[in-house]
Amino acid sequence: MTDPHIKQAGERVQVVIAGAGPVGCVAATYLAQRGIDVMLVETGPDCAQDMRASTFHAPTLEMLDTLGFTEKLFERGLKAPIYHWRDRRSGDILSFDMTEIADAVRYPFRIQCEQYHLARMMASALEELPAAQVLFNHRLVHLEQDGDGVTLSLETPNEIRTVRADYLIGADGASSIVRKWLGVGFDGFTYPEKFLCLTTETPLEEYLPGLAPVNYVSDPDEWLVLLRVPTLWRVLVPANDLDESVDLRSDAKKNAVFDGLTGDGAAVETFHRTVYRIHQRVAKQFQVGRVFLMGDAAHLNNPLGGFGMNSGIHDAFNLCEKLVEVIQNKADPALLTRYDRQRRQMTHDFIQSQTIQNMELMRGGQSEAHKLQRAKMEALANDPEKRRAYLLRQAMVTSLEDAAAID
Repeated sequence: MTDPHIKQAGERVQVVIAGAGPVGCVAATYLAQRGIDVMLVETGPDCAQDMRASTFHAPTLEMLDTLGFTEKLFERGLKAPIYHWRDRRSGDILSFDMTEIADAVRYPFRIQCEQYHLARMMASALEELPAAQVLFNHRLVHLEQDGDGVTLSLETPNEIRTVRADYLIGADGASSIVRKWLGVGFDGFTYPEKFLCLTTETPLEEYLPGLAPVNYVSDPDEWLVLLRVPTLWRVLVPANDLDESVDLRSDAKKNAVFDGLTGDGAAVETFHRTVYRIHQRVAKQFQVGRVFLMGDAAHLNNPLGGFGMNSGIHDAFNLCEKLVEVIQNKADPALLTRYDRQRRQMTHDFIQSQTIQNMELMRGGQSEAHKLQRAKMEALANDPEKRRAYLLRQAMVTSLEDAAAID
């Protein structure tokens, strides 16, 4: 039943997208470039400067090229064709070179670039498209749908704004208000350990010879992930101290982490120290009527492998292609149900399972299984057929091919 306190006269648009992160901005750009009337709404005053995601995989770069943004990422980002699995104790390095799959992808490398750069570039470009509106400081507070559309209430600093849309996309993150209004379950688990992310300009490559832009560092005591973005090194470590009174962002913790890398952690200056929990969760539905979930609103996974943002962008392309067919070409709306089947099944079959495997591989470096895990990685690296299959999986080529095959 409609709330009588909300006035019903309002704007009419074809698609409203909640959330101006990279996934929401990609969806809005895809639709607006094809003439679909889009309203992108964001609670905050700008696209959030989130430091967590920084890897763009090869298929994602191909998708973004169709929107005109891959070259812009090249200008801002760092090309990373090679990544390493490194044993910190022995100094041994296993190298994986994406040029081996150059016959399967147009861009045989990763681009290392913080995700907010893409979101902000796209949000700015959307302002120039006649089919798009970008509304910051607009918080979605209520939604109600029927057979013909979705009625939305948006809170601004001065009013409640009512909008009527044909479709709503919730790309509004892990705490999605869209998912909550739909009452969709978000099943899964939370890892017991926290993750600590530190960023620094200190040239770590001078302390770890031959360091690649992407490095998974195994160690019996403390594993690390070392990622290079254009101006900074990002260092990700597990923060296992369950004592909530301990400040994991303290100088003492920072010094201890970098003591193991440079020998003098106190001399290392950091720009960000972020602690966050890691979840593995998947929404029970990615579609409810005329409302869709994508990105972190639909699925969460640990960051090892860089699948989170990329899979969200893949969600956006999958759904938006179908929306264009339904809205512009009058295709049967039943086509939209394939989005839920394809992307939700692929999230379970690949994204969740692969990121859990990646996590277990790194955790193995902290236990008696260290030697066993190293042997597995060596066998993988030394077998050309298995290595190629691994590279295709880690680049997310396999998951996209499998998803496309789901009816």
